[in-house]
Amino acid sequence: MMESVERVEVRLPQHSYEVLIEPGLLSSPELKNHVFCEGKASGSKRCFVVTVPRVRRLWAKTLLHALKGHDICFLEMQDGERYKTLESVEKLATQMIKAGADRDSVVIALGGGVVTDTAGLLASLYMRGIGLVQAPTTLLAQIDAAIGGKTGVNLPAGKNLLGTFYQPSMVLVDLSLLETLPEREFRSGLFEALKCGVIRNPAIFEFMEKEHERIIAGDIAALQWLIRECVKVKAGVVEKDERESGERRILNFGHTVGHALEAETGYKYFLHGEAIGWGMIAATMIASAMQKIAAETAKRIIAATMACAPLPKVKVRGKSIARRVHSDKKTANGKARFVLPRTIGEVEVTDGVPDRVIVQTVEELRRLAH
Repeated sequence: MMESVERVEVRLPQHSYEVLIEPGLLSSPELKNHVFCEGKASGSKRCFVVTVPRVRRLWAKTLLHALKGHDICFLEMQDGERYKTLESVEKLATQMIKAGADRDSVVIALGGGVVTDTAGLLASLYMRGIGLVQAPTTLLAQIDAAIGGKTGVNLPAGKNLLGTFYQPSMVLVDLSLLETLPEREFRSGLFEALKCGVIRNPAIFEFMEKEHERIIAGDIAALQWLIRECVKVKAGVVEKDERESGERRILNFGHTVGHALEAETGYKYFLHGEAIGWGMIAATMIASAMQKIAAETAKRIIAATMACAPLPKVKVRGKSIARRVHSDKKTANGKARFVLPRTIGEVEVTDGVPDRVIVQTVEELRRLAH
């Protein structure tokens, strides 16, 4: 099975690694050779798996069997964006200390975006950095959160305001894990996939329009193509701009308003992908209002976004979101930075969006939601 595994390399000056994509990857008897013989994981026999209770119930036995012969310790955190905090990192680190984790230990992040971000930050901080393997269990994490080295936790003021850039030794994308994903979680990840099509690869956008039913039905061949192409987009952007000083900013399409929606609702109302979906629609509306995109193209992007999944209603006020936007980490010199689509496959980064346009757009989202 491992001979047919698809590989996408993330080529970085100091730390290149591979994203392995294959159904059944976590149950492969060869998994241990990859986890313990590459990158910072080399030579280690201590492994700390950070996960959430539901994922542990579903996949712990599979992982334990594949890594048989090694010392595996499971660490649980609570699930949900509101638990992506420094308090969670501290609790996990304390458990590691009590279990005797040292500098040769490895963290495996087995979960969705909350786990990949939190466990990544934990690995980057514990004894100033130990081995990290990302094993994402959600579609969103498999195509985005687990790749590129961004780690982070939230503050009441906003999302991901504390974090590091810390690359894993590898990313293990097992498509079989998606079979146990609740439908809402699965479809939430489709917004990030569509994002890859809007910002860089029109073929992804067109594939999602044309093969919508196959994707929603969980067709493995369709999903493998989609995930591979999205991973290539993410890898290509990260290779050119590892620490988000330039081109990597395009990955934030939909995230400016999306993060504000999450923060304003206490990280309890929207799934991350759903908030990004509304953010993508908002960014497209703003681009249209500022005459940066053709009207028909804007309609097409909005229609494709709304087709990904049913979106929770937007109940917050435009002025509240405008205030939140200005506390986002992407704000520069007091001006909110937006990624706006010009056409499918091309976006631009701008900080010239007036507050009144932000407010008007969010009010339009409220009407659209009804």
